[in-house]
Amino acid sequence: MPLPRTRGTALRHRLAELRGPDVPAKALDARALAALAANPGCARRAILDGAGVDKAALASALGAPSAFGQSQFALTRGNAFEARVKADGGAELLRLVHEKLDRAAEPPAEARVPDLTATGPQGRTARTALELREATEHPGAWTLLDHPMLALDVAGSPAFLEPDAVVVHPDGSWTVVEIKSFPLLDGSADPAKVGAAARQAAVYVLALEEVAARLDPSPRVRHRILLVCPRDFSNLPAASAVDIRKQRAVTARQLARLTRIEDIADELPEGTCFSPELPADELTAAVESVPATYAPECLSACELAFHCRGRSREAGAVTTLGRPARAELGGLATVEDVLAAARGEAGDPGDPAVAALRRAAALRAEALEAACR
Repeated sequence: MPLPRTRGTALRHRLAELRGPDVPAKALDARALAALAANPGCARRAILDGAGVDKAALASALGAPSAFGQSQFALTRGNAFEARVKADGGAELLRLVHEKLDRAAEPPAEARVPDLTATGPQGRTARTALELREATEHPGAWTLLDHPMLALDVAGSPAFLEPDAVVVHPDGSWTVVEIKSFPLLDGSADPAKVGAAARQAAVYVLALEEVAARLDPSPRVRHRILLVCPRDFSNLPAASAVDIRKQRAVTARQLARLTRIEDIADELPEGTCFSPELPADELTAAVESVPATYAPECLSACELAFHCRGRSREAGAVTTLGRPARAELGGLATVEDVLAAARGEAGDPGDPAVAALRRAAALRAEALEAACR
C-alpha cells in the first residue's frame, strides 16, 4: 500500500539525507532486489538500497572494495547481442517466443512495438501500464514492449525496474523476456547463471502482476519466461523457456519479510550519513550503526560483502561459516561459544548441538591418541 503523501515525502527527505548532500540516488534494479530478497534479514543492505546509496563507492571508501561486476567488454558484447535479437521490430525475438512458449497462436508475421518514451521513471511506468492495457484490450495481435518500466513496492519504498522486454500474446497474456550474453552450449547453460536470471525475472513477474491486478479483467502473467542467449560461441540467438514459479514464490515471500525501510531509518542516530566523502572513521561508524546479516553467499551478490565478512570474522560469528553451519549450531552464535561447548566448558549438555560437538570432540581426541601410539 503506498505511503500517505506527507509520510512518503518525509521518508524521501530522510533517505536523501542518508545518501549525503546532492548525491543522486542509485536505482534499485531487479538484480539488487533478487539479492536483497535472498537475505531479507540484512537491515544494512535494505536501508542502503532503499536510500539509493552506491554500495560500490561505499565499499571502496571503507577500504574493502567490491571485486565483482561485469567488464566493459562484457557490457558492450551484451548490448550488441540484445540489439541483434530485437532488430527488425523484434521479429527474431517474437519468433522465439512463439516457438518456445505459444505454438498454438498465430505466427507473429508483424507486431506492434509502441513507443514507451516518457519523462522520468514515474512517467515511463505510467506509459508502460497504458500500453499494456491497450494491448490487452485488443487481443489477436502480438505486442513487444522494448525496455518497459515497472514499479514494485519494496519495504515501503518504490523500486523502478526495467526488464529487457515484455511480450503481450494474442490471447492477452504477458511474458517476461530476459536477454543474457552467456552462451547456451548444446542447448544448456551454466545452471548458476540461469538461476540468477530466473530470480531476476521473478522480480519482473511480481511487478507485472501488480500492473495486471489493476486491470479488469486481470490478464494472465505467464510464469514461464523466455531466456535468450547466444548459441554456442556464435552471436546467433537461441532461447529456452524457464519456469520461475519457485523463484517467484520465494522472492515474494522474502520481500514480504523485509523490515520497512522507514522503521530502519527511524532507529538510526540523528545525522547518520553514508556518503563516501565522509572521513573513514565517521563513515565506518555510520555503516556499523545498522546491523548486517553476513553469509558467504553475499560475496557474489553484495558490494559490501568483504567489509561485512571482515567484521563477522572479528566478532567470531559462526555465520561466517555459512547458513547451514549456523542452523546446525542453534544458540551457539560465535566460534568461541562452539569451542567452549565442545571442550565441555560451557553449554547445556541437553542441547543436541552441544551434545554433538562434545561427541565430535571426544572422537577427535580418540583418533589423535590412536595416531600417536
